[in-house]
Amino acid sequence: MKRIILASNSPYRKALLERLGINFTCLNSNLDESILKEKIQDPQELTRQLALEKAKNIAKNHKEALVIGSDQVCHFKGQILGKTGNLEDSFKQLTYLQGHTHELITSYAIIDNNVEIVKTNITTLHMRELNDLQIKKYLSADNPIDCAGSYKLELNGISLFKKIETEDQTAIIGLPLLSLADDLISLGHTIPPY
Repeated sequence: MKRIILASNSPYRKALLERLGINFTCLNSNLDESILKEKIQDPQELTRQLALEKAKNIAKNHKEALVIGSDQVCHFKGQILGKTGNLEDSFKQLTYLQGHTHELITSYAIIDNNVEIVKTNITTLHMRELNDLQIKKYLSADNPIDCAGSYKLELNGISLFKKIETEDQTAIIGLPLLSLADDLISLGHTIPPY
């Protein structure tokens, strides 16, 4: 079976891909995302291009492998909200999002020899109205500074929302496993229990 590489050091994406029961390795793509983030304003196109470039960065040195790249952004009122990296900006982000509806846009790219597959999942999230104390307590519980939108739905972040609309819950965490599994099977890989 062909080697599979996940072009990411994200512990969340690694844990997700492990759920498919396949063997893979993780490599950091070392992609400088700033150029694409300055150039591309459309959030769907941005995540698609970032996912593809991450996969290409690994594939160029590992031509024998199937490479998976992924990217995710939070989109609200025409703005792209990424990972804040600190609690102060996460507080501002959640204050901005509270009481409103926004989108999480998650794309992945597969490169397998001359085959390129790029897919996108859009999740619509309806956040509850929150006060400053609730936001601070949440940030203290999950420390979501490394997540687009500043929340972790797989942990306490689920309590921030009143409704979530998506085709694939795993896309919220960073990698849409339902369509990814279908694509891997179509490329000849075995996904247990098949």
